[in-house]
Amino acid sequence: MFSLTLRQISRNSFVGANVSAFNVSKYSTVPEATLDIQKCTLHKLEHGPPTQATVTREDAIRFYRDMRTVRRMETMAGNLYKAKQIRGFCHLYSGQEAVCVGMESSITKDDAVITAYRAHGWTYVRGVAPHAILGELTGRASGCAKGKGGSMHMYTKNFYGGNGIVGAQVPLGAGIAFGLKYENKPNICVTLYGDGAANQGQLFEAYNMAKLWNLPCVFVCENNGYGMGTSVERASASTDYYTRGDYIPGMRIDGMDVLAVREATKFAREYALNNGPILIEAATYRYHGHSMSDPGTSYRAREEIKEMRETRDPITVFRRKILECNLVTPEELKKVDIEVDKEIDKAADQAKKDPEIPLGELYNNIYIHPDPDYTVRGCDPSIRVISH
Repeated sequence: MFSLTLRQISRNSFVGANVSAFNVSKYSTVPEATLDIQKCTLHKLEHGPPTQATVTREDAIRFYRDMRTVRRMETMAGNLYKAKQIRGFCHLYSGQEAVCVGMESSITKDDAVITAYRAHGWTYVRGVAPHAILGELTGRASGCAKGKGGSMHMYTKNFYGGNGIVGAQVPLGAGIAFGLKYENKPNICVTLYGDGAANQGQLFEAYNMAKLWNLPCVFVCENNGYGMGTSVERASASTDYYTRGDYIPGMRIDGMDVLAVREATKFAREYALNNGPILIEAATYRYHGHSMSDPGTSYRAREEIKEMRETRDPITVFRRKILECNLVTPEELKKVDIEVDKEIDKAADQAKKDPEIPLGELYNNIYIHPDPDYTVRGCDPSIRVISH
């Protein structure tokens, strides 16, 4: 049933979309092009993002490369999991790449991001190399959290994870936004959660505080249609998640179009800095199950997944658009594909060879700057180990 939402969004934006460019030559590229994007559905907003987006040739190649990297990295993660090189939880982001790539392109590295456990793509766009991500997934010392966090707990500067408790990151995101406002910083916090977390009571408490203090927080519901194995229609009395903030303005955007996401995030960032919180519902889709333990086919038809891959895939649709308007050539994109595949293959090979951390390292990084003689108790009360 969820696919009806995406079909409605896609009806006008992907068939016969208008494209304008400086040059329509079949054999040369143009410096930039303007493409139509789907109009957002608004809540308590008089106007929203534009319905056209101009993209430069350089940005088009970068967006394609970044989405392709996330997709290839997630495919590799799935293969490593099946080979038992990755254990425990593992939630793949395949199909949702336009959200993280589009949003990251509209914020700064000084802006903050916090998300749920489907975090690999966000970790990459925030600046962590594929080798450090795959190293974290395989529990290696080269991982971005030294192999201690795994799939759900990856971090870097101004990226606060990767959080395993459903919805718990949303009040934290409001708190990060509070800190930014308290310190008079010109930045926002992008606080992401899924449709499965949208009914959590703590979200509404966070909405209330964010609006009460007009915090620079952009709440983002990545609505991929299913909370674990339950469709949104079966879980929510109202599936208009962009209106759930009530007194907080919101908009539903096409989360399968990287340019639509970019323009919406630009709008939301400016709004949050000047007016306080705003809510985005990004209508997107995940190709895999909720996690690697979920085949993802017991609660939805294989035909639905196939249709989404063939008609709505964020990478192939964007590829077609930038080729049609002569921003890039097929040869250039083929080169990107080869480079990305080599990079991820190399990162995976290295991750499998890297050492694990020594057992004593498990006692470190509990507190920042602990006293030199600070000790941590082991499972046996008689065990006390120095913690650094």
